[in-house]
This record gives sequence, C-alpha cells and structure tokens, in this order.
Amino acid sequence: MATLALTLPHGPAFAQEGTSIKDLLKAVRDENSGDKRLNQEREKEFRANLEKLRATLGRAQQERARQEAATTALETTFRENEQALTELEARLTERQGNLGELFGVFRQVAGDTREKLRGSMTSAEYPGRIEEMDKMAAAQSLPKVSELKLLWETLLGEMAYTGQVSKFEAAVVRTDGTAETLPVVRVGPFSAVADDKFLVWKPDTETLAELERQPPSRHTAAASTILSAAPGEVVRMSVDPSRGTILGLLVSAPDFMERVDQGGLVGYVIIGLGAFGTLILLFRLLALSTTGSKMRSQMKSNSPNMNNPLGRVMAIYEQNKDVDVETLELKLDEIIIKEVPSLERGLSTLKVLSVIAPLLGLLGTVTGMIVTFQQITLFGTGDPKLMAGGISTALVTTTQGLIVAIPMVLAHSFLRDRSKSLVQILEEQAAGMIAQRAERESSGAGKSV
Repeated sequence: MATLALTLPHGPAFAQEGTSIKDLLKAVRDENSGDKRLNQEREKEFRANLEKLRATLGRAQQERARQEAATTALETTFRENEQALTELEARLTERQGNLGELFGVFRQVAGDTREKLRGSMTSAEYPGRIEEMDKMAAAQSLPKVSELKLLWETLLGEMAYTGQVSKFEAAVVRTDGTAETLPVVRVGPFSAVADDKFLVWKPDTETLAELERQPPSRHTAAASTILSAAPGEVVRMSVDPSRGTILGLLVSAPDFMERVDQGGLVGYVIIGLGAFGTLILLFRLLALSTTGSKMRSQMKSNSPNMNNPLGRVMAIYEQNKDVDVETLELKLDEIIIKEVPSLERGLSTLKVLSVIAPLLGLLGTVTGMIVTFQQITLFGTGDPKLMAGGISTALVTTTQGLIVAIPMVLAHSFLRDRSKSLVQILEEQAAGMIAQRAERESSGAGKSV
C-alpha cells in the first residue's frame, strides 16, 4: 500500500514535524470554525451599519427634498420681489419727476459752497460748516428739507459775514510755529489782524497764521488802530480785496536794504561814489555860498579884504595904481586866473562821477546777465527763481547808476553856474577898475593939454 506524503509550510497553526494527520485535521477544523465565527460577527456588524446608513440616507433625502422645496419657494419670492422692485422703481421715477436734477444741483452747490468756505477767512470765526458741506456733497440720496434749509442758511450766513467787521477769540499760529489764542479783528473775508499784526488764512489747516513778514508801518499802524477801536467807531484800515494775494505781494517786495543787497559789489561801489559826490556837492555848495556872501559884502566896501577873491583883486588894484592901464589889466587878469581854480574846485570830480556811475551800472548789468546765462546753461529755464539773482543784479545796478549819475549831472551844472557867476563878478569888477583908471588917465591928459 502506497504512502501519501503531504508537504505543508511551517506555521503556528500547523503541526510541527512529527505531528499526525489526525491532529492536523483537527487543527484545520478548529481554525475554519474560528474564521467562520469571525466572519459571522463581521457580517452582523456590516448589516447593522447598513441599516444605519440607510436611515441616514433617508434623512438626507428628506432634507434635500425640504431644501429643494425651500429653494423653489425662495426663487418664487425672489422673482416676485424683483418684479415688485421694478414696479416700485418705475413708480419712484415717475413720482420724482425733476427731483433727480434737484439732487445733482444740490450736490454741486454743496461742493462749491464747501470750497468757498474752505478759502474764506470767516471760517475761523464760524467753524464746523465745512464738515456739513462735505456730507451734503457726498450724499447718495435725495436731500432732506432740513439739509436744503441748512445749505440755504449757510449761503446767506456767508453773505452776511462778508460784510461785517467782527472781533472774536481764535487760535493764531505764530511765526515760530506756536499757537496762541488771541483777540482777532476780521474785516469781512479780506483782512484779519491780531496783536497789531496781519494774519493770513491757511485753508489746508483751517487756521489763522501770522505773516512771516509784516507790511510797511502805515499798514501795521492801521491794524493797531482797528484793534483798539470802539464799537461803531470809524477808523482807517488796509483791506486786501484779493483775499491775501496783494498782501502777499506787498510783504514779499524787498525793502530798501534788500534792494541795495541785490546790487552786489558793483552796487555798493556805485553807492560809495554817490556818497562821495554828495559830500563834494555839500562842501562846494557851502564854500561857494560863503565866498559869494563875502564877495557881496566886499562890493559894498572900498577897503579890500583878503578873505575873499574880490578883496584880493581889489588889493592888487590898490598895489598897482601907478602902473599904466595895460599893465594893470594884465595883473588883474593874472589874479583872476589864480582865483578861478579855487572857485571851480570839485566840478571836474562831479563830472567824472556822473560819467562813471552809469558805466558801473552797465558793468553790473553785464555781470548779472553773465550769471543768469550760466544758470540757464546749468539748470535750464524751468525755475525762474534760479535766475532771479542775476536778473536782480542786472536791473538794480543799472538803476543805482542812473540814480547816482542824474543828481551828479545836476549838481555839476548847478555848481558850475554858481562858480561862473562869481568869476563873472570878478571880471566885471576888474573891468570896472580898469575903466576907472583909464578914465582918470584920460581926464589927467586932457587937463595937462
């Protein structure tokens, strides 16, 4: 009888080497029985989970149906509401009529009023109006009656404020940047003063600020007067109808010393020459006036006085009474010629100054234009301020040269006429002396005959 050999893999469930077939069969049966129980338990669990999933599916389907029904109802409501909204919008448009144009005009007027108030000095006394106008200008709906009344009231108020002279307390920004509450007098929307100084309205910060540089004293004096004026009193006041533009130009205009500085070195030289010429003019005018007064006194006296040219001429005549007429005439001419330089002293200097001054002005003009063209070469013509220095030198030196030259020409002409009149007196007196001497000689010769 043949023997069947069975080869099995090694494992814990199988019989080890030397185990009988019966034991192996039993082990296999036990294992199959355990797997069967495990599968039954798993199947039971799967069935329980299936029932739960079916119940969950049913609830989900019911919820889906409910949501679909709700969606259908909402869609129906949405269509009905959309149709109703269309009808209401059509009815609103029909009932509004020209109110749409009113809304546009209202916003435009509110925006224009806001900009006018922002630039008006009255906003320093009546703040808060700009914010209201901002809200009205940005409105997205038709204005209310209260808003229309507020806009109307604001416009009428601004019209009234522009015709008032008002005194109130306000914060004023000083030139050093500090703010201080001061009594402010406002003349309409044109001018405002505080602490004897003119103020300017800053629309960006909505504040009053002192001018960095005040106008001339006649305007600040008016500011001081109106600050101390009693209610109802009529006083003089400087008003800027351009609301700050003219005042800004007035304070930005250079004063005398700044004009002088603009002339540079050439300008100072011209001023020095003018001062030197003025000293010569005063000195020579005093000298000629004194000499003329002494000569007029000498004309009334027969005794010569050596402190004046006419006295010295008469002294020469007295010293040479015994000489002939021709010799006397020559001696008198000689003394007159010696006296003329002292009478005409300084005239040539004034004449030279009157010529040099405009030439120096021309030199400053050329120098200034050279600087201007150099700046144009470097920076172009985009910024006129860069060229202002050279142009100022060019114009100011020309003006300074003419200002000095014209009085020098007049002074030279005046002093020349004065000196000529004194020389003419000397010549007339000398001619009279010679005529008297010749007449006496002629009379003596006739008697001797």
